[in-house]
Amino acid sequence: MRSMKMPTVRYQNGDMVMGRWPGSNLYYEVKVLDFDAKSSLYTVIYKDGTELELKEQDMKNASGFQTRSRSRSRSPGRRRSQSRSPARTTRRSSSRMAAAVTTAAITDGVTSSRKDTRLKDSLEIRLSPLPQTKAAENNGNNKHEKKEEKQKDENNTANTVNEKSEAAVEVGPDKTQGRYNLRRRKDDGDAKPVETKPKQLGEKDAKLAAAPAASLATPLDFGGKIGAYFWLLFLPAWVLFLVLQVNLEDPSLTNFPPPLPALEAFWDAQALGFVILWILFQALLYILPVGKLSEGVPLRSGKKLKYRTNGFCAVAVSSLAVAAAVHQGVDLTYIHSHFLQLTAASFLVAVLLSVYLYVRSQYAAGEQLALGGSSGNVAYDFFKGHELNPRIKEFDLKFFCEMRPGLIGWCLINFAMALAEMKQQGLDAPSYSMILVNLFQLLYVVDGLWNEEAILTTMDLMHDGFGFMLAFGDLVWVPFTYTLQAYYLVSHPNHLSLPAVAAIVTLKLVGFYIFRKSNSEKNAFRRNPSDPKLSHLQIIPTATGKSLLVSGWWGVVRHPNYLGDLLMALAWSLPCGFSHLLPWYYMIYFIILLVHRDARDMSECRRKYGSAWDEYCRTVRYRIIPRVY
Repeated sequence: MRSMKMPTVRYQNGDMVMGRWPGSNLYYEVKVLDFDAKSSLYTVIYKDGTELELKEQDMKNASGFQTRSRSRSRSPGRRRSQSRSPARTTRRSSSRMAAAVTTAAITDGVTSSRKDTRLKDSLEIRLSPLPQTKAAENNGNNKHEKKEEKQKDENNTANTVNEKSEAAVEVGPDKTQGRYNLRRRKDDGDAKPVETKPKQLGEKDAKLAAAPAASLATPLDFGGKIGAYFWLLFLPAWVLFLVLQVNLEDPSLTNFPPPLPALEAFWDAQALGFVILWILFQALLYILPVGKLSEGVPLRSGKKLKYRTNGFCAVAVSSLAVAAAVHQGVDLTYIHSHFLQLTAASFLVAVLLSVYLYVRSQYAAGEQLALGGSSGNVAYDFFKGHELNPRIKEFDLKFFCEMRPGLIGWCLINFAMALAEMKQQGLDAPSYSMILVNLFQLLYVVDGLWNEEAILTTMDLMHDGFGFMLAFGDLVWVPFTYTLQAYYLVSHPNHLSLPAVAAIVTLKLVGFYIFRKSNSEKNAFRRNPSDPKLSHLQIIPTATGKSLLVSGWWGVVRHPNYLGDLLMALAWSLPCGFSHLLPWYYMIYFIILLVHRDARDMSECRRKYGSAWDEYCRTVRYRIIPRVY
């Protein structure tokens, strides 16, 4: 066995020490969270919630530090530092950050001697490269930095935009790349994880290395380990209930529970073959050498994965293939008559895929694992996903399943439901209600695939491992529950007048405008913060080197893209009328989903950005719906 020489770990997890603020001579009390043996950096947390990585020489024992500091020095609360927090970009925001940092400092922490304070410390910040575009990677200065060059008391800080789950990304690299990484280890980036194995360390260090870094800072989601067992049983049962209930002549919830068919009714070999053939067809389109090769965000190893973002081409070719099949006499109403069997077949594929993903994750390197799916509990890690980016050579399984078979299959099922409505109701053309549902949801899918590159910065791709949760969601939940409105309209038509059609279309367009405009503001600022067209946007800087956008739609509510999504979901449900609650399932589910996601974002951002997040919440008061929530 090859031995590995480990650096001496002077401070242990949980130790309270004095840490120097980067670019200054001020020391504050910090708590040690983790030690990266490869980079020899300590992850520490300040009292305002800011987490940084410091070298050992920038840390001192609290007791010895206080003893030496009684002469010729003042409390940092009384003394103004000659160097500033890396997040201070304007005079107004600088005072805010100074107040937050001073409040967090220990009153008996002090600066070095006057001779030392005359030395000009250079602020060395390493910011992760902007994902997706090379222009952003080479953008070391933005519009704020150009102003700061004219002001001696400002730092060179790259700014970007948005909330944690969508776009709190870093722009860089800065001109002074180096020793400080101003972001939490949990957020990936280019910090490298500990790669040593427990058996190569001492007993105490082995315990530290055996536990994932995220276990120190990342709480378990969805009810934790017990919740994982619940969701593994509940999610398939809920989909089964929806499919059986909507197939009733009277799908009223007063008829709950729906009758359970015999076991043989769930199985159909032709349905399984159809599902497998569809997935293989989409896989073929995915690997075609057409479309753009996009870069993902930096992993913990610093590596960026390549993704073939040709989703729009895939949906176009799929549409032509379906049209050719119908022209050749293929009866797509089979999808409606065998909806239950197709659902069961997709569930079987999702389960087998999840088992394969978990087994292969046991042989993956530590840096390839998802921090949020490394609890050590088999059920939880199986559900949440143990490996972050499982690949078969260059074929990315998570990205493929996220965007292709289920999402494009959603449109295929809707089209089949329109044909089934014409056949069952004796119509020469689909009803207005069916046309609206098909067009609205087709626009949503095509827009997502046209902007497929944007998904590379979402929580699913950046943080969540690929396990049962995403596999089931991509292959079963999306295609067989999001199509519920179209399935409902086959047997329960709802006549719409032309004024009603116009009102629903208007609502859809307003929701789509808010959704696309807010996302465009976010993405444009992330790609090129120095764009003159964005000079009017206002931000709140944070101590992590990132900034929170408080202008445009992002100054109205904290999640304007969620607001647009909700308006579009409402437009999808209105064509079904108000006779039954079941077609409103998506609207109800989506509200619960977004509220839960907002709660996760609030918790993570408050811990990540500290006092800057509190200021952001005071500035943008409403979360999703203006003056309501």
